[in-house]
Amino acid sequence: MRVCLTDTASCGCCVMQKQMWRMEQYFNMSLNELQRGLERAQAALNNVRASRSAFSVALTDTRRCVGPEREETTVIYKVIFINLGEGYNVATGVFTAPRSGVYSLALSVYSDAGSPGATLAACVSLRINGREVAAPSERNQQDQEDNTATVMAVQLRAGDTVSVRLPPGCFLCDDSSHYNTFTGFLLYATD
Repeated sequence: MRVCLTDTASCGCCVMQKQMWRMEQYFNMSLNELQRGLERAQAALNNVRASRSAFSVALTDTRRCVGPEREETTVIYKVIFINLGEGYNVATGVFTAPRSGVYSLALSVYSDAGSPGATLAACVSLRINGREVAAPSERNQQDQEDNTATVMAVQLRAGDTVSVRLPPGCFLCDDSSHYNTFTGFLLYATD
């Protein structure tokens, strides 16, 4: 600065250096703000990815019937179409909510009595934490095939379990057409 006071020829150079220093400071500050914004966006995206939860399963790929049983049993769907978040356990047939939120659940049910006049029913019990929330059923009165379905939105907390149970006297049949399916996915998180 003293040079600028005594040497007017160098004054323009000092002013330019000051301007460059200010621009560099402004650029670094802007770059840091952009970096923090990018980190926040990446954290939000990672949170969305971590919260993805969706499953869709079918009873079997081959011709197979389950039931009727004397006691209520858990239906174990063996064909997995999608299991994002690994919430559905193929060994137990139970979906465990990975996080709190509103979930969509859908269930399709089908049975084939095998011959006209045989009295069997397509019926299941959809349960959350062991409590029945829906029980779609159809009893074959006029033909040998029965089907029913239900779709619902439910509030689940992280760790809540959802299962499909086969009541006594009920019967399910499936094959590669996948008539018996169980699907659920997180609509939005609430935590």
